[in-house]
Amino acid sequence: MIQFMYARQAMRQDETAFPRLAVVRQVMSLALLIALVVIPARAQNRQNPASQPAPATTSGPTATAGNILVDPNEDYRLAPGDTIDVYVEDATELTQTYRIAASGAFEMPFLGALKAQGKTTQELTRFIADNLREQDYLKKPVVRVTVKQYSGQIFFIQGAVRSPGLYQLEGRPSLLKLISLAGGLQENYGPHALILRPVKKNGAQLAAVSTNPGAAQDEAADNDDYELIKVALTPIVQDGNFDQNVKLEPGDIVNIPATKVFYVAGEVVAPGSFQLKEGTTLRQAISLAQGTTFKAALGRGVIFRDEPGTGKRQEIPVDVAAVMNGKKDDIVIFPNDVIIVPNSRVKSVSSTLLNAFGVNAARIPIR
Repeated sequence: MIQFMYARQAMRQDETAFPRLAVVRQVMSLALLIALVVIPARAQNRQNPASQPAPATTSGPTATAGNILVDPNEDYRLAPGDTIDVYVEDATELTQTYRIAASGAFEMPFLGALKAQGKTTQELTRFIADNLREQDYLKKPVVRVTVKQYSGQIFFIQGAVRSPGLYQLEGRPSLLKLISLAGGLQENYGPHALILRPVKKNGAQLAAVSTNPGAAQDEAADNDDYELIKVALTPIVQDGNFDQNVKLEPGDIVNIPATKVFYVAGEVVAPGSFQLKEGTTLRQAISLAQGTTFKAALGRGVIFRDEPGTGKRQEIPVDVAAVMNGKKDDIVIFPNDVIIVPNSRVKSVSSTLLNAFGVNAARIPIR
């Protein structure tokens, strides 16, 4: 660090004599910014992973093993009280609805008591098929096991929460309660919660299903109709206004999308990443970065933007000075935009500044 400071002072003294040193000094400054921000944060996470910020919710219990049923990357494992449908082809006497007892097993004709607790439906399917084959009941048994009813009411939550997954709760919990049970909101949570709620069948559909109980689970699986409920999180979490704290229904899927961000780099006072609010413009982005420095080449600004659909990076030239002075129309900022305000001595914005700032890999903490 001391050597860098001496080198920086020397370059300032010789800048007028050696113009290229201005370019080198800017690259080194930006590289140091990355090192000071990114490396210590990573080192702190490695040394002390437990020292994370507290959940961004107002109150409520944290998630425990008794609340969460299954991780999003795992299959559900059967529990006492669950009701399952077992279908065995060419064996109507075995095709029935069974309830898993407190012991974790259920009684099945011919096979007797079968342990189901802790097994996924796929594992129980193979277990039943293997037993039927070993007992010479069927040579090539075709078995299907589906969960008809869980022992409790199931709620799903995913996205920017600390413990996403599938939760079993009594009654109709509120959105805030489910978020609290999921460990609270992460630092990068967005402004809204999206609730996908299965559309209930009408009377005619329910009557059709009741005539064929064995197909009830298939009907449920084929019903992909959901209604989308959008809930503003800011009034609940930050303002204490619980009018938006809706009641959830069993089967609800709650998604908390992460906030969208954009980046400002180059000759601005406070470069970094910033939360993208709806309608944010270039003028506001520069203001959030506390304006430009006297060394900025305002007429050669660039916005790097990922092209929707293809993912290709677009390079959009922009006259920052003209926009800030109102001589040109303001520009709406998109998610993940990278706004570069180059130095007046730097000729290549896309190669020197962009690579020095590290926007392809590094992610500066949100301001």
